[in-house]
Amino acid sequence: MQSFFQITAYAIIAYMLFSSLSYLGFFMLAFRKVKREDKLDRRESTEDFLRNQNTYPVSILVPAYNEEVGVVSTVRSLLALEYPEKEIIVIDDGSKDETSNRMIAEFGMKEIQFAVRTHIETAEVLAIYQSTIFPFIRLIKKANGGKADALNAGVNLSSYPYFCAIDGDSILENDGLLKTMKPIIESDGQIIVTGGSVRIANGSTISRSKVEVINLPKSPVVLMQIVEYFRAFLIGRIALSHMNILLIVSGAFGVFNKERVIQAGGYNKNTVGEDMELVVRLHRLLREEKSKQRIEYIPDPVCWTEAPESLEVLRSQRIRWQRGLFETLWSHRKMMMNPKYGSVGLLSMPYFLLVELLGAVFEFVGYFIIFGGIFFSLVDTTTAGILFLVTVFYGSFVSALAVLLEELTLHKYPKASHLARLYFWALTEAFWYRPLMVVWRVQGIFAAFRKKAHWGDMKRKGISS
Repeated sequence: MQSFFQITAYAIIAYMLFSSLSYLGFFMLAFRKVKREDKLDRRESTEDFLRNQNTYPVSILVPAYNEEVGVVSTVRSLLALEYPEKEIIVIDDGSKDETSNRMIAEFGMKEIQFAVRTHIETAEVLAIYQSTIFPFIRLIKKANGGKADALNAGVNLSSYPYFCAIDGDSILENDGLLKTMKPIIESDGQIIVTGGSVRIANGSTISRSKVEVINLPKSPVVLMQIVEYFRAFLIGRIALSHMNILLIVSGAFGVFNKERVIQAGGYNKNTVGEDMELVVRLHRLLREEKSKQRIEYIPDPVCWTEAPESLEVLRSQRIRWQRGLFETLWSHRKMMMNPKYGSVGLLSMPYFLLVELLGAVFEFVGYFIIFGGIFFSLVDTTTAGILFLVTVFYGSFVSALAVLLEELTLHKYPKASHLARLYFWALTEAFWYRPLMVVWRVQGIFAAFRKKAHWGDMKRKGISS
């Protein structure tokens, strides 16, 4: 029996080293890309688009379910966006709170008759309102159908060739939409999807729907989520985007070619990971057409959002994310290791399966063997020690690299003390935060076999003041 656990331990050590080397490879790719872009004058490169007649108009879709705390602040931040032509559509997906009433009162909205093309079937639309103050702001009240269904209703109502999907509790920086649309405009439509960075607003000072002072929260749980977001966005997505094999654009902030989304069938209502599933389906469509169009991640545009502060809410969120990943990979299993789908099928899909999905299972077994090796002699203490060190390296060192990359790219946290705190907490990840994530991700895999789709409810304090 001991030899079985010994072999398993060696296999997990090899897996952890492989995963760590993958992240280090991604870090080097991301580092090279951001260093090249850092030499550009980003502000000067976007100013011309404010006056450019060829800048595509954009529909901004805000799906909302019980978002009375933050929806008005989100819309006000969208009003302040530097962009030549836009419309803002809030979709109230059967909220049980005052989401719609807050919108109607704040923006002087009146019910209107509006012809809606049903490109995608959705739950019943009950009413459409338009602001008397800002005519380009509209509100859809509809029966509850889930976030994907709400987004599909927004796509149906939208007037413009591109739409930006943004969460109802998020605040977009003033030039965020312009920077996200810039690659699409410059590529003359060859880039069909772009996504920006999502940052955690907890702890920062927000007034007039704008981030005035960037600061760190006190809660270690939220601090670790900041580090986690750095790793996911700045290492993983920059590298995958560079190779045109990016499989996810955050549901909190992304821009899409509407015609392509309609062609793909819209958002899938049968998964809780509708954002990733749509991107994978678009990749599948492009590869089957042998199209040269691309999906890209742009690190500079930033969207601020509220993160869970309690372990209970964070657990629910991570289980839902892992379930969405499982459902997406299973739905598109035909692409896995299929040369027809190029590097997406041969590299990206296996990576997300082995590292992002099954990694939690390998790590869970690794923790069991470490514990068993120390207390029950399942493996010799040397092997248990090596496995422990590899686990710490995998969990903490890569996160520390992500903090470094944040400083080299966006410089959002102005004080040296901010980075010092983030480095410290990044190095502690393997001892408390990552084991929690591993357990919840494993639970998410089991949750994928239960098919009830729902909104990701979160108790919000609101990120505006």
